[in-house]
Order: sequence, then C-alpha cells, then structure tokens
Amino acid sequence: MLVAGCAAQAGSVSVVGKETLTIGVKDDQPGLGVARDGEFRGFEVDVGRYVAHRLGAEKVVFRAVTSDNRERLLGVGAVDLVLASYSITAERATRVSFAGPYYIAHQDIMVRSGDQRIRDVRDLAGRRMCQAAGSVSSERVTAGLGVRATLVPAATYSACFDGLLAGRIDAISTGDLVLAGFASEARGRVRIVNAPFTDEPYGVGMRKGDIDGCEAVNRAITDMYQDGTAGRLLHRWFGATGLHLTTTVPQFEGCL
Repeated sequence: MLVAGCAAQAGSVSVVGKETLTIGVKDDQPGLGVARDGEFRGFEVDVGRYVAHRLGAEKVVFRAVTSDNRERLLGVGAVDLVLASYSITAERATRVSFAGPYYIAHQDIMVRSGDQRIRDVRDLAGRRMCQAAGSVSSERVTAGLGVRATLVPAATYSACFDGLLAGRIDAISTGDLVLAGFASEARGRVRIVNAPFTDEPYGVGMRKGDIDGCEAVNRAITDMYQDGTAGRLLHRWFGATGLHLTTTVPQFEGCL
C-alpha cells in the first residue's frame, strides 16, 4: 500500500504499532529510490514497505529526503524511518538510532566510460570528485585516506551524475549500490572502477532512543533475508549490473 505524502504522523514515540508510518527515501537514486509519475520505486522503497508492514503499519507514506535533510526531518517527526543510502557511522549515531544494516555496500568509484586514468582510489588525487551535500563519502577519500582530490560540491548524487556526464567532474565515489543504479541508466556512458575500499552499512534511521523500534526493525530485516525476500529484491533491482550481491543477513550494529 503506497501513498506519496508529506505529513508527519502523530502518535507514539516508537515506530512499533503505528497505524501509519512515514518513510523517508531518496527520489533521485535509480535502483534505490526514485519518484516517477507520483510513485516511489526502488530497493529501499520495497525494503521500507516490508519493514513497515512487519511493524504492524496498515498504511505506508513515502516522503523524499536528501542526504542533507534526513536527520532534521527525523528529528522534527516529519518522517518515522529513513532508508536513503544512510551509512551507519559513530558520529551519526549520536543523533539518531540505527537499525540494521539492511545491506552492506562498498564504496567504489564511477567515471566516464572512456576515462582510463582512474583505476583505484589513489588515482583520485588531483581529480575533480563530486561532494554531495550531507554525504560522508568524499570525506572518507580526502580525510580518511588522505587522497587530495579536488572536491566539487553538489546538492545530490543525481546532480553529481549530471556533472559527470557533462564533464564538469571526473569521478563520483560512494556506495556501489548508488553507483550501480546510475550506471544502469547511463547506457554505457559511465563505468564503475570496481576497486572497493570501504564497507558501507546502510541502516534504517529513526528518532534517537527508540530501542523497541530498532529491535523490531532488526527482527523484520532478519525475516526479510530468511524468507528470501531480500535476495529477490536485490536481484530485481541490481541483478543486471554485474555487482556481487550478498544475500545473507548482515551483522547488526546493535541498538543504541
């Protein structure tokens, strides 16, 4: 049951047992979450719907979020859950509670198909790399690994992708599921370098302190893998991309 909408849902602090759950997803990331013709579609949309129904929700409302506003929307109650390529980090976990991960992606690099100069993360030195607002992926390259890429800011990864195709940037580096979704729509104009260098645990964000909700979401994710739903969804959305897909239950981070 899918309804596009924006209103925050009133009720209990916990997401468990709410009649209506509002879930924040991306609306411009092919394969993960896109909005077309008034409908949200993608792997994270399907995972969100599965989890919501396991939590007892009768109605699911999807709302578009960005990397830059997802925590604020959680904090003010505009969304109950966020599934938006939201990597679990210790710093983010001080502000929100994370269930999962529901998938462990790996940070990789995407370039234009004819560009053979970039073969691994070290080759990003001196290259123009997109920095999507609110994402920590570029920081893992520059601050974490000390690679001196030239950062080019953009509002979203969709804007990064447009910049790559237009030649304004040389590379995008983020989780491989994000890259695979864009690559599937590029019709050979881009390629994934296939040189992963981090783990990206994608978590379900919720308001800080909802331990009951976190534990219930973890049970739902476990069921999703054990009943085969996760494998079917992963292959539906990414099976044609050539990525190696993991279909076993990820190791959970713990509810805090």
